[in-house]
Amino acid sequence: MRHFPIFLNLAGRNVVVSGAGECALAKLRLILKTEANVTVYGTDPHPKLRELATDGKLTLIERPIAEGDAIDAALLYGANEDAVEDARAAEIGRHAGALINIVDNLQDSQFITPAIVDRDPVTVAIGTEGAAPVLARDIKRRVEEMLPANLGTLARIGQAFRPVADALPMGSIRRAFWSAFYFDRGPRALSQGQAAVREELDDLLNETLNGQATVGHVALIGAGPGDPELLTMKARRLLHEADVVVTDRLVGAGILELARREAEIVEVGKTGFGPSWKQEDINALIVAKAAEGHKVARLKGGDVAIFARLDEEIEALDAHGLSWEIVPGITTASAAAASLGQSLTKRGRNKSFRIVTGHDVDGFAEQDWRDLAREGATAAIYMGRKASTFLRGRLLMYGAPENTPITAIENVSRPNQRVLPSTLIDLPDMLSREGVNGPVILMLGLTPRAAEAAIPTLQSPQFQKVEA
Repeated sequence: MRHFPIFLNLAGRNVVVSGAGECALAKLRLILKTEANVTVYGTDPHPKLRELATDGKLTLIERPIAEGDAIDAALLYGANEDAVEDARAAEIGRHAGALINIVDNLQDSQFITPAIVDRDPVTVAIGTEGAAPVLARDIKRRVEEMLPANLGTLARIGQAFRPVADALPMGSIRRAFWSAFYFDRGPRALSQGQAAVREELDDLLNETLNGQATVGHVALIGAGPGDPELLTMKARRLLHEADVVVTDRLVGAGILELARREAEIVEVGKTGFGPSWKQEDINALIVAKAAEGHKVARLKGGDVAIFARLDEEIEALDAHGLSWEIVPGITTASAAAASLGQSLTKRGRNKSFRIVTGHDVDGFAEQDWRDLAREGATAAIYMGRKASTFLRGRLLMYGAPENTPITAIENVSRPNQRVLPSTLIDLPDMLSREGVNGPVILMLGLTPRAAEAAIPTLQSPQFQKVEA
């Protein structure tokens, strides 16, 4: 390790920047986050630097840096974008005893400025010894996704409360108290304002001192169609914090990898026309786990509010006085349309879009077939593989042309995704011929954009219904 990472206290200290152009401005965006006294030397300054000087954010001296200008400076940045002038500025800084950084010159710099994730007072610094700045930026992005934007506010409130919390014994009890605050009750209370957070801290402290049992909580999370990168940041955070993960069969393995290693994972898969968990047993499971004081992540494929029995689970939790929250996810219909390169609605094609299910608790599901059979109609049909013959029959009965485009997408958004364009008359045979057995969605009226020109439209003569 060539560069030793430290956090330098710059409150009230001097930082000097030699250079007043774009390069200097880029460095100043970070330096001005500190409590340092910043002085910039340079000719023909960037207009933004003049604005910052007018606002009192820094001191701007419109001339090149000179000997003696870096006296008492903690840091000096050479940002002239000129090797000779940067070397001269660096020498002035060394004579004054300042630490030197020459922008984009690792060899002649005494320190480097890392990529920073700022959740003041929480700060994460990322460095690669100058070897791979693009890698540092990517790590920064990932860390920013992990840390909620309100973390700094919570940290400041928690910092003020620490003397009070010192009443707790050292060790696991104190760690559990702060974990509950920062990762569960604090973020929820913050949505009601900072006063609510302080009240929550008082309640949590009293509960901990009195040995009260931890209160459980259930996050009902839409896990998206399968690609872990399509998870929302909130879903990723709650999944990582969960003690227990109750997951549907359709949730991808890559998503479950985001759970903590010590978390209990329970699969409560449902298989169409096959062995399945009963919904009442799933309800009982999440109620029991939350009642034991666990943080439960209830993962459902796609969006949690679409064909996912959400209301039944909420009613079960309400009946037992347990807290819950809903985290929306990307529904499979949206991801399927993206895989086709299509929009779900298009001017001149369809003014509405329907999401329907191929079967429900009573068997094959009846729909408004007359509307679905109309020219230009589009719909996403969930759980339609087993019902494909039934769907074809109903649509043909109500006047849909045999050549109506319909595309099956198997394993939407996953590495083994398959896009299978078809027509209404051939749909059941195509599904059998292609051996489709994974989770599949049927997109009525839509075909891949790349193949669209090769498929007759509903307006072409061969699509017109022939009257007897």
